[in-house]
Amino acid sequence: MRELTRIKRCRVRRGLRARKKAFGAAGKPRLVVFRSGRHIYCQLIDDAAGATLAAASTASPEVREEVKACSWNKKGAEKVGELIARKALAGGITRVCFDRNGYKFHGRLKALADSARKHGLVF
Repeated sequence: MRELTRIKRCRVRRGLRARKKAFGAAGKPRLVVFRSGRHIYCQLIDDAAGATLAAASTASPEVREEVKACSWNKKGAEKVGELIARKALAGGITRVCFDRNGYKFHGRLKALADSARKHGLVF
């Protein structure tokens, strides 16, 4: 148990350290990713205004039916990346600053990022 709390504490510190450098403005918002055991969530955040511009997750109604059996794996992350890219492009956003929130860039996180890039986001 002690090891798990140390790992989580280190991840949070990595995320905060990276957040000092990555600042999302209206023209280039921050794309933040959070993983849980069952779902993956992402948001486009304008740090200057303190507002969330768009959000997507495997728990959202637009994706839930498509990823019912695979919400926690790479296929679910790809669907979320596609959805956040569609929402961003609909809002006139093409460039984002990717905030991996202290997670390693592999697996579900990489699948989400690659899918968002494939569907039109630039980062």
